[in-house]
Amino acid sequence: MTTLLLLAAMATGCGGETPAGSGDPGGRAAAVGAGTAGTATVLPAAERRPAPDTAGRDLAGREQELLAYRGKVVVLNVWGSWCAPCRAEAGELEALRGELAPRGVQLLGINVRDRSAGPARQFEKLHGLRYPSIHDPDGELLLAYPPALLNPQAIPTTLVIDRQGRIAAAVSGPVTRAQLAPLVTRVAEEPA
Repeated sequence: MTTLLLLAAMATGCGGETPAGSGDPGGRAAAVGAGTAGTATVLPAAERRPAPDTAGRDLAGREQELLAYRGKVVVLNVWGSWCAPCRAEAGELEALRGELAPRGVQLLGINVRDRSAGPARQFEKLHGLRYPSIHDPDGELLLAYPPALLNPQAIPTTLVIDRQGRIAAAVSGPVTRAQLAPLVTRVAEEPA
C-alpha cells in the first residue's frame, strides 16, 4: 500500500516514473497524508538509516554540508526553478523555516536541473527564501539516497533528517506547512 501511495504522490509532482522495486518491501514505513499535498512516509526511529553525506556549494557560492547540521533537525527540500509544484510550496517552506528555527530546525535545499545558478537565485529572491540551497545541476547528490525515499525523478521531494543525521520522514510531491510542521515537530521533540 505504501508503494501505491508514493506512486500517487509522484504523479502530482514534476518528476517521472518510479523505478521498479522502489517501494517499501518490508511494509514497515507508515504513509500518511494525501490529496493535493505530497504523501509522507514516516520511519520508526529503530528503522532509520543515516542520510548520505551531502555537500556542495550553495547558490551564493558558500560550502554547505549536511553533516554540519548534526544535532539539529534538517528539512532537506529538493527543488528546481522550472518546477511548478516547487514554486507553489516555496512560501510554505519559508514560513516553516521561520516558525521552527527556534526549535533547532534547519532548512537546506538541493537545487536540481538548473544548469546555471542564475534562475535558481532568482527563484530564491522571488519567493523570499532565506535558507541555503546546494546547486546540484545534474542531480548527482540524489543518487546516494534510497530511491524508495528520494526518487531522483520525483521533484519536489522533502526529507526530514533527525538530530542523529538519520532519515526520519520523506514527502514525495509538494508539501504544505500544515502537512510538514507536525512531522518536523514530532521529530524535533524526540529525545536526543
